[in-house]
Amino acid sequence: MPLAAKKKRNYLPLVLLVLALFPIFGSTYYNELIAKIMIMTIFAMSLDLLVGFTGLVSFGHAAFFGVAAYSVVLLSPKYDPGNLWLVLPGAILTGAAVAFVVGLFVLRTKGIYFIMVTLAFAQMIYFVFHDTPLGGGSDGAFLNVKPELRIGEKVLLDLNEPMQFYYVVLAFLVVAYVFLRVLLRSPLGHALAGIKSNEHRMLSLGFPVFLYKLAGFVTAGGLAGLAGFLSACQFGFVTPEILSWHQSGNVLLMVILGGMGTLNGAAIGAFAFVVLQEVFGALTKHWQLLMGAVIVTVVMVLPGGLSSLPRRLKGLLIGGGARNG
Repeated sequence: MPLAAKKKRNYLPLVLLVLALFPIFGSTYYNELIAKIMIMTIFAMSLDLLVGFTGLVSFGHAAFFGVAAYSVVLLSPKYDPGNLWLVLPGAILTGAAVAFVVGLFVLRTKGIYFIMVTLAFAQMIYFVFHDTPLGGGSDGAFLNVKPELRIGEKVLLDLNEPMQFYYVVLAFLVVAYVFLRVLLRSPLGHALAGIKSNEHRMLSLGFPVFLYKLAGFVTAGGLAGLAGFLSACQFGFVTPEILSWHQSGNVLLMVILGGMGTLNGAAIGAFAFVVLQEVFGALTKHWQLLMGAVIVTVVMVLPGGLSSLPRRLKGLLIGGGARNG
């Protein structure tokens, strides 16, 4: 194959330019919608690290997202802005710490047992916040004043300002994407890929598989915590629903919709899911029926997810037929 044919076009700079310029032309509603999509992209990429790159299908990933979101409220003063130097690392570490404890147990199981145990742990955490005063019970809790970044008397970042919040989310999306790209090309990333391909062979070669999987699980929990922090700051309140199995199912559907095992696929899946949710929600209160039909169609027609669509169309146009992504 000619070298020019092997070279892939990189659309990432163009996407970043569009995202950076969008608030200049977009209305408040669409700015908030794009910010929500970027937050969900971080969340979906964190799950894809487990599902797509390690072969661990977690059905309780919302637990790390939710506890981090709750930690933002719990670490912030009631009527004053929280200190971003404290609240942000606190949320990420909370997500990672809960993932570490949960991972110590669930990573000793495999297959359907792993799926069910992750779900069981997530539901246990859900009921801690739903049935106790810790997080305000079923009504949740409000973040009355969003955190700010301050040095002395000078406020460098105020997340109450919509434009500042938008660019903070964009910056964290870029950081999370680059971090995962570097991680996946590191020895840890190669080990996780090897575990997904053949765990028994990795064990026979002497790799500490459990520790590698735990490192991946904790990293994914920390990234989900980052998304939970941003979500709490965007909406200003948290409820137990954000760590329920519905939320875990939604983010898993984003990964499946976009295509597992590719960071771009997680981003495409998050974009498609949130936009379809908005469109179908405006048509009917039973929007899940329409969303389900879309998911089933994509899984049957595009096994590689929406991210495989350009490659399949190219295959059809050059007469080579479509190949599975």
